[in-house]
Amino acid sequence: MSEKATKLLLRGGKILNPTTGEQTPADLVVVNGKIDKIGVIATSEFQGKIIEVPGQLILPGLIDMHVHLREPGREDQETITSGCAAAMAGGLTEICAMPDTDPACDKQEVVRFVKKRAEQELVNVHPIAALTKKRAGAELTEMAELQRAGAVAFSDDEGPVVNSAVMRRALEYAGMYNLPIIAHCEDLHLSAKGQINESIVSTRLGLMPIPGAAEEVMIARDIALARLTDGRIHFAHISTRRSVELIRSAKQEGLKITCEVTPYHLFLTDEAMTTFDTNLKINPPLRQPDDRDALLEGLIDGTIDALVSDHSPYSIEEKDVEFAEAPFGMIGLETLLPLVNTHLVKKGTIPLEKAISLLSIGPRKVLNLDIPVIKEGAAANLTVFDPSCSFTVEIDKFYSKSNNTAFAGQTLTGQATCVINRSLYWMSDAEKKK
Repeated sequence: MSEKATKLLLRGGKILNPTTGEQTPADLVVVNGKIDKIGVIATSEFQGKIIEVPGQLILPGLIDMHVHLREPGREDQETITSGCAAAMAGGLTEICAMPDTDPACDKQEVVRFVKKRAEQELVNVHPIAALTKKRAGAELTEMAELQRAGAVAFSDDEGPVVNSAVMRRALEYAGMYNLPIIAHCEDLHLSAKGQINESIVSTRLGLMPIPGAAEEVMIARDIALARLTDGRIHFAHISTRRSVELIRSAKQEGLKITCEVTPYHLFLTDEAMTTFDTNLKINPPLRQPDDRDALLEGLIDGTIDALVSDHSPYSIEEKDVEFAEAPFGMIGLETLLPLVNTHLVKKGTIPLEKAISLLSIGPRKVLNLDIPVIKEGAAANLTVFDPSCSFTVEIDKFYSKSNNTAFAGQTLTGQATCVINRSLYWMSDAEKKK
């Protein structure tokens, strides 16, 4: 767990600027939660906690803007405390909690509850409030109250807003506070009872299909509403070529549109479903190679603004069932950074600084959050990352309360070794043993 240090020295690291890609060797001192000095620090003159990070990268603290913490309501799957611990282990200093709790995060009391529960954690938790009451898609929540309580965006999460008039009013209302609507785009009539992507794979496996059009028609509608209202829409976990094209065109038009993608959709396709691994049953589903390639193109050209885990914890009992009965979702807080590094950076798809920007700067711009800077006098919000460290994913060592990952037993490269936020810090077990 995290510890407190009034004075802390990171020694021997390299500071990465995600905007320029420049890596600057330097020691870094944190005093009372602020960066006090950057340069060559004589350890003999330093009185405080010293963490040796030779050759490792010191990054602006990373954020995951799409996380399901389950509390209140399903604390057996995850709690705010366990979710924050998993986030720390994944190198994150901030996360955004989706509103699909029980009760839904549709009242200021729930927003304040989430923030209160996270007060003592190293990881900052930013609540995303429900767009409609009980996430039922009919009546708008009291957005002004939710914003004052600390909500950073509005969303009905996996419950898409079917009523176009409700979505229009939501965009107009949220626009008064310059907050985005986060849209899960799915036409439920097209996707009804679907299990995996509609393709030759779904036919071969005999599983009910979810066509890409189920996502695309809703994105097209919401783009039209953004144009009508001048509102801000952020499209959650996009997955198809046409979705990328629609969003790229909307951005070129000057509309207030942003979007995110999970790493799974960037290196896996629906061929992976031949294993019938229920941990790979996610929504939107893994698509075809052409869709994956388009997502990669969107990542490279700037159409996509953020990388997210869509951390969705479930118990073993819920996932260890017949494929059709299993819920959609996979955990990802502890594997987000290693997966991005292993499958995107190491393979040369995007440079490391681009990946870090998508995990730090991009999401915060979407949500109007302060962007961490590494300079003397700035608040300490830092991730220390070893990009060459290889490790095996061991679910019994997860900090999360759930272990529904498809990557158990796989070898990944790149791991966070330390995170610092304010006067709190966390070190990995491997780092502690040095």
